Amino acid sequence: MDKFVIRGGNPLLGTIRVSGAKNSALPCMSAAILTEDEVVLENIPQVRDIETERKLLTSMGAEVELGYGRAQHRTTICCRTLSDPVAKYEIVKTMRASSLVLGPLVARCGVARVAQPGGCAIGDRPIDLHLKGLELMGATIVQEHGYLEARAQRLKGAHIVFDKVTVTGTEDLLMAAVLAEGETLMENCALEPEVTDLAALLTAMGACIQGAGTSTIHVQGVSKLHGAKRRIHPDRIEAGTFLIAGAITGGDLVVANCQPAHLSAVISKLEACGARIEALGPDSLRVRGDGPLHENDVSTEEYPGFPTDMQAQYMALATQAEGTSTVKENIFENRFMHVGEMVRMGANIRVDGRTATVRGKTPLSAAAVMCSDLRASAPLILAALVADGESILDRVYHVDRGYERIEEKLRGVGAQIRRMGNVFGNGKKA
Repeated sequence: MDKFVIRGGNPLLGTIRVSGAKNSALPCMSAAILTEDEVVLENIPQVRDIETERKLLTSMGAEVELGYGRAQHRTTICCRTLSDPVAKYEIVKTMRASSLVLGPLVARCGVARVAQPGGCAIGDRPIDLHLKGLELMGATIVQEHGYLEARAQRLKGAHIVFDKVTVTGTEDLLMAAVLAEGETLMENCALEPEVTDLAALLTAMGACIQGAGTSTIHVQGVSKLHGAKRRIHPDRIEAGTFLIAGAITGGDLVVANCQPAHLSAVISKLEACGARIEALGPDSLRVRGDGPLHENDVSTEEYPGFPTDMQAQYMALATQAEGTSTVKENIFENRFMHVGEMVRMGANIRVDGRTATVRGKTPLSAAAVMCSDLRASAPLILAALVADGESILDRVYHVDRGYERIEEKLRGVGAQIRRMGNVFGNGKKA
């Protein structure tokens, strides 16, 4: 099992590039189910969840080519034949996004059998809203033996009002609606860039969608979609993580291949803490941590608010800021799993329900710590970058689910980090 060995104390200097967004790539790969033609996706990150999605689509009968060499960040998907519309448990048990094949499978095949999804253990993320929407569109849902089975001769347009904002629910039902008969009106939709990325691909495939990126989406169903090409947005969570890495280490870092407009809430909070951030053109940001950091409270919200996927990284920053910061988690009820490990490194953090109180500035010391999920892994890397001594991070396969070769990227800007064990993606030893 792979580990990271990190020696802290080096400021990060230079340029670091952001990969494509996993959370955009996964629904866009699922959207290929909706057509018999080829769908080509560019700027695909080489992370474990993408490989899991490839295995999932292949198991259903699709042809999926993940590029190598000069085309290593491109995938071509052809779902001409879907002989087995089942998302098997042994494939999807580690990936929450498996629920995203439910809507497109029912829309294309009239039937879908999907194992109830796994992924990070960060709290209850029910797919009840997916199922409720599909039922409104005429699907019959049966739940048994750990699987969800949905059937419909052809889905019908419907008026769907989400009880709460859900990104995957919005994406799943959007994909279902594009092949449904008639018009679908979806209200209280998620505003995330990942939704607009998916809608742009579907539109290029021939779908009729209005309002993506707003709370109300109108879809006029069509009888057939065709192939298309789409370049995936840069990963705003990876970009935000690198911005914090530059600030927390007192570095001077250029974060390239990002979309600053997607990072407004993160940039605002970092500047409020004392980091200096400036735009270097349309797709690059420079962060400097050459001044003292000071406390600032944060509360997670749906986009365009401060993202829950950046909460843990911000908490690592708060340990190095003067004063007391509070971090309130409003999206998931179990997203403080990193706190115990950070406390072992010397952080002064107290948790009360969904609020964490962080007292800084606290010297951190190296320790052996364990990654418990994807987003709880990043703050441990950030803490280790400023800790005194050499830290060992275990179970970094969680990191590999969403960050592409993060150790190589960080080493390229001055971090002392190496991997012990099999390197994901090429089988080499560190």
